[in-house]
Amino acid sequence: MRVDVVTLFPEIVTVPMGASIMGRAQEKGALELHVHDLREHGLGKHRHVDDTPYGGGQGMVIRPEPMWAALEAVDRPQARVILMSPAGKPFTQASAHRLAAEEHLIFISGHYEGIDQRVIDHWVDEEISLGDYVLTNGAIAAVVVMDAIVRLLPGVLGDDMSAVEESFGENGLLEAPQYTKPAEFAGLKVPEVLLGGNHAKIAAWRHEQALERTRQVRPDLLLTDPPDAAATRRHV
Repeated sequence: MRVDVVTLFPEIVTVPMGASIMGRAQEKGALELHVHDLREHGLGKHRHVDDTPYGGGQGMVIRPEPMWAALEAVDRPQARVILMSPAGKPFTQASAHRLAAEEHLIFISGHYEGIDQRVIDHWVDEEISLGDYVLTNGAIAAVVVMDAIVRLLPGVLGDDMSAVEESFGENGLLEAPQYTKPAEFAGLKVPEVLLGGNHAKIAAWRHEQALERTRQVRPDLLLTDPPDAAATRRHV
């Protein structure tokens, strides 16, 4: 997969995306990442990229010319262009799976009070939000979304089943509790069922634990339908 990111702060993208699993994904060739500094397309001697909003209001808005030029500079015949914005649709695990099937993604990371709407109308295929809150920089949100997508690509995780047997996986539930050695620590014991070697009983226990955790922490996952709650409701 190729991913391009247009941002005013390239280091916010390159540093976390160069570490750990994301870094190894690039080494393996699963991810081809290109980060573009919007200021390289800024206007005038001082590379201005923003201006005051028409109609008045607080803050600054990213001008159309620099962003337009930056996007034109990216080879994008089959790319899906995504704007990270608090006005977008909420990002979910189902969104990650859908976008992981794309060959080329371009992320626009906003800043200040937003981006001139003409850029959005002409270039953007979808707007994505991480939740009902506002960040200082869209590059942070873009990194989160990229991480969720790239880890789903074949060969990125050590065990591809890790992307299936987890919270918001195929059954739509939160993941069951996990334990490792020692079997007893600080007077606290690992549940006996996990030590017995009966895989059917272990699977049933994990499902019940996942269902109970979902009921307590995220009951909304059991009550809503699209995009992936229908499968969950069949287990209630």
